[in-house]
Amino acid sequence: MRLPPARDLSMNPSDDDYDAEREFDDVDEDSVEAKVWQLLLLINPGDEETALLQFNDYREAMADVDADEVEPIEVIGRVIDWRSGFIVDAHDLRSLVQAVNELSSRWNLSVDWNGDPDDDEFFDDMDAAELFSIAYDRLAEFGYTLWAWETDGDTYAGWMTLTRDGEPLRELATALGINLRLGSEVS
Repeated sequence: MRLPPARDLSMNPSDDDYDAEREFDDVDEDSVEAKVWQLLLLINPGDEETALLQFNDYREAMADVDADEVEPIEVIGRVIDWRSGFIVDAHDLRSLVQAVNELSSRWNLSVDWNGDPDDDEFFDDMDAAELFSIAYDRLAEFGYTLWAWETDGDTYAGWMTLTRDGEPLRELATALGINLRLGSEVS
């Protein structure tokens, strides 16, 4: 189990930092919290610093709610939104393209959308499923996978991982109760 690394507390020795560091020692490897940490590492490939910031945001948000009354993905979705994942209105195709472009740019990738998303006519014959499929195919060329997870509302949500991390991601999603599917399977 790879928990967050210890930070150099001499640079910012506040009591809050010390308490947060001690709490990492108490994390059970089979806990929801440990699974969330592993998930954040997978959706932030090579960016452990962002994963750690999001993990701390997750822990802080969970401290304010009854863990039995909220699904982990509800909180995860909030702490990663527009940084490592997205949740967009199902009818807002422009935001979906922008969100995928934003995620792709983290790894200096650009999605060829088979047209110009800045052109109003581009969206005339498009739907979210087709956009997910295009992005999925283009990102796969570079070794990345676009994923979607089921939301309760009229929204689409997703994130990206390295393609090689597909199986561990599926296992974590199952353990966390996240209904996950490939971007090419969005309907």
